[in-house]
Amino acid sequence: MNLFGAIALPAACLAVGSGLARGDLLEEAARLEESGQFKAAAGLLDGALASPALPGDRRKQIEFERARLERIRRDFPLTRDALFAALQAAVKDLTSEEFERWLAEGRFDSREFDGERRFMTSSVSNLFWRHPELEPRRIPPKDATRHDRALYETCQNIRSAALAAHKPYVLPKRFRVTMTVTARADAAPDGAVIRAWLPIPRSYPFQTDFTLRKASSPPRAIAPESSPIRSIYLEQRASGGKPTAFKIEYDYTAWGVRFDPHPEAVEPYAPDDPAVRQFTREAPHIVFTPSMRALSQQIAGDEPNPLLKAKRFYDWIAENIRYSFAIEYSTLRNISEYCRVRGYGDCGQEALLFMTLCRLNGIPARWQSGWNTFPGGKNIHDWCEIYVRPWGWMPVDPWAGIHAMRYATGLTPEQRRQVRDFYFCGLDQHRMAANSDHCQELAPPKHSLRSDNVDFQRGELEWDGHNLYFDQYDFTLDAREVKLRR
Repeated sequence: MNLFGAIALPAACLAVGSGLARGDLLEEAARLEESGQFKAAAGLLDGALASPALPGDRRKQIEFERARLERIRRDFPLTRDALFAALQAAVKDLTSEEFERWLAEGRFDSREFDGERRFMTSSVSNLFWRHPELEPRRIPPKDATRHDRALYETCQNIRSAALAAHKPYVLPKRFRVTMTVTARADAAPDGAVIRAWLPIPRSYPFQTDFTLRKASSPPRAIAPESSPIRSIYLEQRASGGKPTAFKIEYDYTAWGVRFDPHPEAVEPYAPDDPAVRQFTREAPHIVFTPSMRALSQQIAGDEPNPLLKAKRFYDWIAENIRYSFAIEYSTLRNISEYCRVRGYGDCGQEALLFMTLCRLNGIPARWQSGWNTFPGGKNIHDWCEIYVRPWGWMPVDPWAGIHAMRYATGLTPEQRRQVRDFYFCGLDQHRMAANSDHCQELAPPKHSLRSDNVDFQRGELEWDGHNLYFDQYDFTLDAREVKLRR
């Protein structure tokens, strides 16, 4: 396996895979980047891009690696002094000696840029995620007790309703969502057409009745409801000195989900079934490395039952992986391995680690993502599904298991276990799922690089083949419950 992996990838995942490059140039550029020689890596790539004879596919590969260097820089903006100042404002009674000890312990993600050490943008927040014992020193204090109790009550209500009704989809809620994605002033030249893709709900058994109510301009395309990356596509002209806002309003119905699978009732599935075949294979960021195989064996042991095996993977992640805000996915070569090695990750990294362990054991697993709109916890969010017969596809949210066991301190130990267990084959109604697979292509396709080539939650923008990266636009999503249509 070369530096870029062994998986042939679609265009949406140019960051990894042997499809990226087999030549020495990209290997050398990656070596320079990993050793902190960013200027040399940029010069090498710029020299290659200057050749008019460069084939189109090769040019795209090199352009992505060149953009990746700048994306990494954006994720690590903090100098040592800036980090210390930010920590002093967030951690009560922090001393320089304690800060130096934390640096020596490697508590902060950092990169070397041509001789200068820079620290990750979310270093302060991640300190508390990775070291919750520091919570009493947080400035200002944070109390999530109300949120966690509401989450526990929601899980209990869905579980009780599903058991009483003898069906997995219960207690539907209707939501009205307004999403706005705004290109900043002069992000594109005056008069240029900005193309925008905004995520919308796809069709699932637990997610139905999507209705588009309003759009800031007439939609040019709406992806089919079964799309693995469902979007609405809009266009607007930029006006010099002014932001360009793309806004949509829609309704959809979300159901609480709770399956009650029993290990003794598990049935085998047909490995060549097209509904699941692609979800048992290696894929971008799902690579069966020797270290991943060893972890699988450590957790699963000799357990033959796929349902029990998946639960073991889920529980292990809940007990052993810490939450952390992530650097951009497009800058990572292998997300599941990144999470395994470091012992921390965000919701998508945790989901990909779980999916990798499942697929490695022949358990079909696929991505789900969009937004978590739970009151007090709204954010972009990733989770996944596993396929076990006779129940079919069932939701699994590794992040929720981690949150319950490590961070939901306002609940009793038994309540925390109940929340953890609920999100293995259960899901609350406060989700908007736009995706059913990762590293998928938008429709119509972008002409430029994707800002996020793994996930699709924040929208994607471009003008005349030029990508607008995340620092060139803002996004908001507001969701409120409305009267359910009968």
